[in-house]
Amino acid sequence: MAKLTGGGFTNLPPDRDALRGKLARSKEAFERTEDTLGDDLFVLVLENVVTGEVRGTCQIFTQVGQHWPFYSYRIGTLTKHSEALNRTFRAELLNLTNDLEGCSEVGGLFLHPNERAGGLGMLLARSRYLFIRAHRARFAERVLAELRGIIDESGGSPFWDGVAGRFFGMSFQEADEFNAIHGNQFIADLMPKHPVYVAMLPESARQVIGLPHPSGRAAMRMLEKEGFAYENYVDIFDGGPTMLARTDQVKTIQEAHDAKVAHVAGGGEQALISTGRLADFRCAYGDIQAGEDSVTIDPAAANALDIAEGGNITWVAR
Repeated sequence: MAKLTGGGFTNLPPDRDALRGKLARSKEAFERTEDTLGDDLFVLVLENVVTGEVRGTCQIFTQVGQHWPFYSYRIGTLTKHSEALNRTFRAELLNLTNDLEGCSEVGGLFLHPNERAGGLGMLLARSRYLFIRAHRARFAERVLAELRGIIDESGGSPFWDGVAGRFFGMSFQEADEFNAIHGNQFIADLMPKHPVYVAMLPESARQVIGLPHPSGRAAMRMLEKEGFAYENYVDIFDGGPTMLARTDQVKTIQEAHDAKVAHVAGGGEQALISTGRLADFRCAYGDIQAGEDSVTIDPAAANALDIAEGGNITWVAR
């Protein structure tokens, strides 16, 4: 799946050692017993319960910027007025910042191209919020999501070519692969700290600032429905938008309900249902009939979640 991403997908690099390292770090996170905010990475996978195949994946970082600095460009405005000309000039600037350090991050969402139907991407995306809700003490007050920026047909980035590429002597693909495997300390070492005037960038770079890759537009709409907003932070590599939300105000987290399973039977309204903690966490679509303090769930969902009557679940309307 990592080889199918098409580049610019830092959280899922096509490098076996890097992926193995992510899974090892995730295993440690699932095994950590302290219910406190740390520097954890949780990797979740989408499994076809009939065949056992993994068909998608997503990731949650509990607190970014702890091991390596977390860099973003913040788009700001500088206003100047000339009395002699009687004119006011406003210039947009790209400011290199660590403003978002300490936020939690949802990322690494990738669905196998053959599975992009039936709401499976939404299942992957929203399962992360139910996981956060079930382990709230392990996550920060704000959560971010970085969307991949515009990549051209040759796999290059107009934003990279117009900004950072001028200081690094390497192509976007080379820098992206290096960052995915070795981290972004090289950004701190080589990136100029002075603000960059947007007006001085090539038109090709200016046009893509804050725009998501076409394949990420649906993801951006999903984030907006959850309460995330674009607040003028962009990725330093490809200029893609960074979306931000208050963790407790994420729609899925706010609207989810805890309940006991009273019956396993068919019928009801479709919902997103989760159960379990840490390595026992499971999430699936299912039909729910909600009572005052208990629910009825359909047999297929009960089987996928490995839950029976008397079990505890969390559910939210689809």
